[in-house]
Amino acid sequence: MLVAAAVCPCPPLLVPEVAAGAAPELDAARAACDEAIGAMLAAGPDLVWIIGEGTRPGVHRPGARGSFRPFGVDLDVHLGTPADDAGTVEATLPPSLSVGAWLLARAGWSGEVRGYEVAGGRSAFDNLDGAWRLGDGRTGKERVGFLVMGDGTACRTVKAPGYLDERAEDVDARIAEALRTGDPDHYLARLDADLARELKISGRGPWQMLDGAWDKKDTTARLLYEDAPYGVGYFVASWT
Repeated sequence: MLVAAAVCPCPPLLVPEVAAGAAPELDAARAACDEAIGAMLAAGPDLVWIIGEGTRPGVHRPGARGSFRPFGVDLDVHLGTPADDAGTVEATLPPSLSVGAWLLARAGWSGEVRGYEVAGGRSAFDNLDGAWRLGDGRTGKERVGFLVMGDGTACRTVKAPGYLDERAEDVDARIAEALRTGDPDHYLARLDADLARELKISGRGPWQMLDGAWDKKDTTARLLYEDAPYGVGYFVASWT
């Protein structure tokens, strides 16, 4: 069963080596991620799934490699302990899962970890249907934690990656409220794929999987960080 979840943003700029001189600008976000992941790990999961958007949907097994070399940094990450030949294995993790792997390693997690890559335009039904498969113990692990990676709208200012869209601020506010309250109204499950595409939201699929797998009646939900640096909505939340 899914016992706890941490929700974090996924910009490679969270990694200080990537951000370089701009690294201090996201110190508060990193600290919030550390807190959320710490709370998730404190629930005692036997397995942690890192869930993030990408272009090649499917499961990434322990030892899978991600790299920040496309962002100009000679830094690799792995899901758990890398294999002996890890340096020669293709880097298959998308940036969202690579950032998640970096955060989880930063937290000192030495247990089992797997990655799940979600297609950005996948239907809500498929996201919700796939979610319970990760959290219901079919992996042989009774206690499962989710590290859910994704950003909100990328259209909050004229300098944002998606330019300014007047809808963005309201959508981000509704996402923040859902994460703050444990989403009792299932707003995340109903988040429209076309709207997410237009506003460049990368968290839709991962958040829907969290919503689909979460069945705890008494949820302690905390929104630990909410901001829009660089015109992109970033959220950090803890569900236990």
